[in-house]
Amino acid sequence: MKKIAILLLMTSISVSKAQGLLNKNETTFTRQDSLRGSVTKERAWWDLKYYHLAIKVNPSDSTISGSNTIRYQVLQENSVLQIDLQNPMAITNVTQDGKQLTYKREGNVYFITLTAPQKVGTTKEIVVFYGGKPKVAVNPPWDGGITWKKDKNGNPFIASSCQGLGASVWWPCKDHMYDEVEEGMRISVNVPGNLTDVSNGRLQSVQKEKDGTKTFHWVVKNPINNYGVNINIGDYVSFSEKYKGEKGDLDCTYYVLRDDLDKAKKQFQDVPKMLKAFEHWFGPYPFYEDSYKLVQAPYLGMEHQSSVTYGNKFLNGYLGRDLSGTGWGMKFDFIIIHESGHEWFANNITYKDIADMWIHESFTNYSESLFLEYYFGKEAGYTYVRGIRKNIENDKPIIGVYNVNNEGSGDMYYKGANMLHTLRQVVNNDEKWREILRGLNATFYHQTVATQQIESYLSEKIGRDLTPVFNQYLRDTRIPTLEYFFKNNQLGYRWANSVANFNLPVKVFLNGTAQILEPNNEWKMLPLGTTEKSTLEVDNNYYVGSYNITE
Repeated sequence: MKKIAILLLMTSISVSKAQGLLNKNETTFTRQDSLRGSVTKERAWWDLKYYHLAIKVNPSDSTISGSNTIRYQVLQENSVLQIDLQNPMAITNVTQDGKQLTYKREGNVYFITLTAPQKVGTTKEIVVFYGGKPKVAVNPPWDGGITWKKDKNGNPFIASSCQGLGASVWWPCKDHMYDEVEEGMRISVNVPGNLTDVSNGRLQSVQKEKDGTKTFHWVVKNPINNYGVNINIGDYVSFSEKYKGEKGDLDCTYYVLRDDLDKAKKQFQDVPKMLKAFEHWFGPYPFYEDSYKLVQAPYLGMEHQSSVTYGNKFLNGYLGRDLSGTGWGMKFDFIIIHESGHEWFANNITYKDIADMWIHESFTNYSESLFLEYYFGKEAGYTYVRGIRKNIENDKPIIGVYNVNNEGSGDMYYKGANMLHTLRQVVNNDEKWREILRGLNATFYHQTVATQQIESYLSEKIGRDLTPVFNQYLRDTRIPTLEYFFKNNQLGYRWANSVANFNLPVKVFLNGTAQILEPNNEWKMLPLGTTEKSTLEVDNNYYVGSYNITE
C-alpha cells in the first residue's frame, strides 16, 4: 500500500484541494468594482500631494461631517477628476479657487468637473465638503466602517477600520492604493469636550471651541495610505516613553481607556521588545518623524500608520489563544507584534493593488516567528511558523484579481509565511536573510509596489529565478510533493503536484545525512553506493510534501 508523508504538521488536505487551481475566484465583478479598483482615466492624470481632513464626529447621532482639502499635481491636462465616497455618505459641495464646481455621482464615485485650466506641472487644490452617517462596522476590522460603542462608564468609544472596504466609507479621497500623499497630511477632528481623538502622526494642538467641544489637530509628515488613516475617540488617558532606536529617540505614546491604565502599562511592555526585534530584522522603524502610538480600540486591532490600534484584551496570544498550537504563541501579545509589524510591511512597503495583499500579510505573519527567534532562539521561531500550517486552507490562490479591489485567499497569512520560511532555507545563511529583509525596507522605502517588484527583488538577492516558486505558492493551491523511489542502489526523485518548471531546491536527510537536492518536474537519478535499505526524510522547514512511490 502506498504511503504519503505530508510534512504539514496537522494540515489536512482534501483531494479536491490537492488538484490545484480548482477553486478559482468565480466572482462576477461590476463597474463599481472597476471604478474602485482600477486606475481610471479620471484618476491617472493627477498626482496626490496632500490632504487636510477636517471633520466633526457627533456620537449622539452617529454622523460625521466636514471637508477634505486635496492638493495635487497635474500630470496630464484633463477636466474631470474622480473622488470616492461611499453611500450613505454624500458630498455636499466642491470648490476650487473659491468657486463652486459641478459633479455627478455614480454609486460610490463622484466625477467632478473642473473649470480652471489644469496645466501640466501645476499644483492645484479642491475642497470637498461632505457629511452623513457612515456605514457601521459589522465585524471590524474584517467588515469595517465606523464602530460606535460605549465604554463601561457610558462614554462614547468610537473608531474607524476600513482596509479593503476603503477609506471612502467615512471620508472623501482618492481611494486607490497606488497613490499616496507625498507631502503628508493634516487631520483635524472635532469631538465632545470630555473625549479625546487619537489619529495619525503627532498631536500639534488641541483647540477648545465655544460650544464646549474640542478639535484635535494631528500632523503626518510621511506618505500615508488611505486605509492607514484613522480616528479613535474615547475617554483616553496616556503614558509615553522614548525608545533608543537605530535612528535615535523614537517617541512612543500609549492611549487607553481610563480604567485600563494599569493593565496597559504592564502589557504594553511588548512594544519596546517589538521595536528592538523588528529594527534588527527589518531596519529602522519607518516613521520616526510621526512617532509610534498604540491606541486602545473597540475592536481587535489594525495597522493604522503610527497609530496602531489594539483590542486584544491585554492578553498574550490571539485573544488568549495560541494560533500555532505550539505554546510559543503565548509568549507575546499577538496584536502588538503583528499589527506593529505592518509598520514595515503595509505602511512602509504598500501594495498598489489589494490583489497583492500577501506583501503585507505574509511578511507580517512571518514577523511573529522572527520576534520569537530574536528572544527565544531559532528553534522557537521555526516551531511557531511550522505550527501555523494547521491554519492553511489551500482554497484558492493567494493573489486575487487585479483592478477590481479583490483580495486573494486568507492563506496569504499562514501559507505566505511558510513560503518565506521555505525561501529562508534556500538562502541557508541567516545574516544574508536578514540583509534581504532589511534591504526590502530600504529599497522600497515609503513606496507602493506590485508583486513583480518584490518577486524580482527576492530572486535577485537569493540568486536564482524564483518565478516558478512564486507561481506555486501564490498562484496555485497545490502543495508541491517530492516523489521519490529507491531502485538498483539509486535514488529517483522529482517534483510532482506542482507548476511547470518548479525548481525549488530542497534539503533532505538521505540515510540520515543532510543533502541538498535540486529536483524539477523530470525524474533525476542519484547513485547511492550502498546496498542497504535507504531512507529519505525532507527537512520539515520546507512547506512541501513527500511521497515514496515504492511503498
